[in-house]
Amino acid sequence: MRGIVERLDHEGLGVVRMGKREIHVPFTAPGDVVEVKKWRKKKRKLTATDFEVVEPSSSRVEPVCPSFGVCGGCLLQHVPYERQVEFKAEKLSALLGMDVEVIPSPVIYGHRNRIDVVISTNGIGFRRRGTWWDAVDIEWCPVFGESSRMVLRSLREFIEDHAPSLYEIRKNEGFLRYIVIREGKFTGELMVNLVTSEGELPAEFPEYFDYADSVYWSVNRTPSDVSYGEIERFWRSEFIRERLDDVTYLIHPNSFFQTNSYQAVTLVRKVAELVEGGKVLDLYSGVGTFGIYLAKRGFSVEGIEVNPFAVEMANRTAELNGVDAAFRVGQDRDVENLSEYDTVIVDPPRAGLHPKLIRKILKDKPQSIVYVSCNPKTLRANLDELAGVYSLETAVGIDMFPHTPHVETVVKLKLGV
Repeated sequence: MRGIVERLDHEGLGVVRMGKREIHVPFTAPGDVVEVKKWRKKKRKLTATDFEVVEPSSSRVEPVCPSFGVCGGCLLQHVPYERQVEFKAEKLSALLGMDVEVIPSPVIYGHRNRIDVVISTNGIGFRRRGTWWDAVDIEWCPVFGESSRMVLRSLREFIEDHAPSLYEIRKNEGFLRYIVIREGKFTGELMVNLVTSEGELPAEFPEYFDYADSVYWSVNRTPSDVSYGEIERFWRSEFIRERLDDVTYLIHPNSFFQTNSYQAVTLVRKVAELVEGGKVLDLYSGVGTFGIYLAKRGFSVEGIEVNPFAVEMANRTAELNGVDAAFRVGQDRDVENLSEYDTVIVDPPRAGLHPKLIRKILKDKPQSIVYVSCNPKTLRANLDELAGVYSLETAVGIDMFPHTPHVETVVKLKLGV
């Protein structure tokens, strides 16, 4: 069946109308003529699994990555970046019911500060789109940058010299599972974290990465396909550092940090711009990304985070920067006395705010809320729950994730409508 891609859906797939059907086709752009041979139905949506672009749209651009179209990472490298930003602005505007500007990333290749690379019997790279067991073999990752080429070359040399077994996920067998590369884009510091099954790592391993500031060995003792584990040991520095304006952050293998450092600067500046008053509660505070930045600017900050390790990292980073910010372990649903704070910052996981926290906000009625969201759909649902008590004053998108359909959103809510 042949048809023309009319538009992109919210997930970045091209939409082709064929009779009464709408078929969603990955890696296509509006104006493409496509031949769809097979599709599958999932959650009432038909997605093409076997297709060919027979007449490319004149609006397409050449993807930088040679693995584009098979790798599960980037979906939109063939779409001009300006159009990617417009697409995200249209998506947010439709969801939020108002015109929303999306701030583009100043760097669209080499912007990611972390990649998790699969080491498997099928290849060393990323998961093949549509599979959980296969891998696309890569030499480097353009969205991370040139240092990924160096690390993956060193990894292959280590494998060639020592012949460790590679992981086979369907059998839960093999020693090497992942290599995670992290980089301070503003400091130039590099971390390599090898994740393995239980076993013996050759003592020469860190010598292959003598250019890295920090080298880790982590062990995943579970069958779960995750790119982290218990720290077995590390060489050289315990942390690498990243710097956002005048704030230095400590990066550890098991801590989360915004994956686009260039837009992380935009994000913390925007949050600081929207905060009111002097006393701030930083909920879902993580490693203190917002709280420490605000404390550096004179705000009184208390942070609450469920992950004890993240809290430890936040307090260490606050001490490193010489700021007065206190972070403690706690759950979003158990916070008390929200009315004591001038602004409450929330940066929840993709599932959004816990229902108990929603009820707590509606009861305590803090004057101002700054909501940072990685999932516009749950953001919209939470805004609906807060409507009638809070008004949406400001909304802006920040493109943290070039070449993907994802977008970070920051909104400011004010008490009263």
